Amino acid sequence: MSISGFTIRTWNNKYYADTTMKDVIVHSDNTGMVFAGKKIGLDKFYSYLENFGFGQPTNIDLQDEASPDIRVKEAWREIDLATASFGQGIAVTPVQMVRAISAIANGGNLMEPHVVSKVLSDDGKSVYEIKPKSKQVLKPAVAQQVMEMMVAAVQEGESKFVKPKGFKIAGKTGTAQIPVAGHYDPNKTIASFVGFAPADDPKFVMLVRYDEPSSSIFGSETAAPTFFEIAKQLLLYYKIAPSE
Repeated sequence: MSISGFTIRTWNNKYYADTTMKDVIVHSDNTGMVFAGKKIGLDKFYSYLENFGFGQPTNIDLQDEASPDIRVKEAWREIDLATASFGQGIAVTPVQMVRAISAIANGGNLMEPHVVSKVLSDDGKSVYEIKPKSKQVLKPAVAQQVMEMMVAAVQEGESKFVKPKGFKIAGKTGTAQIPVAGHYDPNKTIASFVGFAPADDPKFVMLVRYDEPSSSIFGSETAAPTFFEIAKQLLLYYKIAPSE
């Protein structure tokens, strides 16, 4: 696919005819995401970035929260929309990413993150309880559709071999190239996996991220195995029984 003189390919140079949006997510199909981004258009795409909190502090109760800026919409070119559609060229913090994915887990409701839920006195009485702010950024039915695509990505995607058996988990791999001296180095990546479980009644959301992993550049081969190993322990901790 050629956009403004730049060539965009799939990560494995495989292409699928008559693909669905679920297939695009399952196969991490960059060209499919570019098509979707163009269909949405820059105005709506940019509004989604803003609605999901990217480019803005999350107001988590920790000091010195970082919040990378997103360029003003007027400065975007056609190639910027194309690459942003599959997650390249936009800087986000781990907290921003977890918060955005949590909106899918929460039926489209974007929550303000907090480390402290309540403050107790010495005798155990509640002195102050945090009431997180929230806003609806997706219709519940749309959040459900995205969740089901993420479940399919776990069950049918590249990382399926490490999935804990019997549990319905929603997740997505990420492999972003790191800019070096004005260009992207294909061998230097940020590999990640983000997801939540159980998909139908989430108890936790988690992001695993590796900067410049040495064993593999892909999130499916680095971050995903770590995610599922931790998820196994969390499922035990929350006493969640297998459902499949």
